[in-house]
Amino acid sequence: MTTDLECPKVMNNLITFLSSLLQRVAETNDLNPRYHPQKISAFHGLTRPTISIQSYLERIFKYANCSPSCYVVAYVYLDRFTQQQPALSINSFNVHRLLITGVMVAAKFMDDL
Repeated sequence: MTTDLECPKVMNNLITFLSSLLQRVAETNDLNPRYHPQKISAFHGLTRPTISIQSYLERIFKYANCSPSCYVVAYVYLDRFTQQQPALSINSFNVHRLLITGVMVAAKFMDDL
């Protein structure tokens, strides 16, 4: 028996939704003067990655073999992180690194025995 999230169409829609949401957040924060100059952290890259957030999420899904619920939990982690660290906003320089970290932590919590 499979859950709805294990259906390829549902997962594709989930990835599209999450990537669109994160893309919008990153672009909005890139333009927000409140976050300039940007606070630099270990998650901050020197340049913007060339891979889109959607392609990155699709690649993580293809190779990480974590359960579909990890992507929702990862987004919750990112949301909580930004609430706890308001000076460190999600932007186009850190979104990919924050995303892979969130998915990894979510997989550890959700999937590890």
